Amino acid sequence: MKKSQADEKILSYNDVVLRQSDLDILSGPYYLNDRIIEFYFSYLSSSHPSQDIFLVPPSIAFWIMKCPVIESLKDFIEPLHLCDKKMVIFPINDNEDVNLAEGGSHWSLLAYYRQANVFVHHDSFRSVNTQPAKQLYTSVVGYMGFSGSASKASFVECPDSPKQVNGHDCGLYVLAIARVICDWLLNCINSNTNDLWFSDVKEKVTPSAVARLRIEILALIRDLMARQAEQHALE
Repeated sequence: MKKSQADEKILSYNDVVLRQSDLDILSGPYYLNDRIIEFYFSYLSSSHPSQDIFLVPPSIAFWIMKCPVIESLKDFIEPLHLCDKKMVIFPINDNEDVNLAEGGSHWSLLAYYRQANVFVHHDSFRSVNTQPAKQLYTSVVGYMGFSGSASKASFVECPDSPKQVNGHDCGLYVLAIARVICDWLLNCINSNTNDLWFSDVKEKVTPSAVARLRIEILALIRDLMARQAEQHALE
């Protein structure tokens, strides 16, 4: 495909602009990029309308993790009002080069749950993202509560986090786990809070479910494209 075709804008959804190349990624067995992660996080925020949940866009999570100036980090984080959220979900990428957009080769997920005052890391491939996850945890932990009340929040690796069966579905595991956590939080009155969301993730995030999710997201984008085209035709 020519570069101009790959760069063609196909959908504007909330603050996310998707391009033809994003559809191509979803159509094949390819590693998800930042835009697709951000799109689905935005969709989850819309489909789980709750002021208690904040799904952090990849660019913001990466900036928090790599910000070299503490004063700048404080000015950046405070307007996000993380201390008001019961659940904050961060996508973690192993990109080490702050000058390289869309870099890295692996995604994982870090979730902060206020009631348990814990950060939980879900990694679908042998915990290879533990170091960048701990880097983000260290950067953000002091901003999660009032007067530093969350500064002692713990960091744990989810022991039974589902594992990918190939080399390209890590981003889909992040999206699948994020969806389960959002569902769990909105229904946690009937859940075993001692177990957190771990059993739900183990039950629902399977290789077959993850494979279906790729198809579901592709169908979702195409449906939104059709709706957007209809709206433009009526204008």
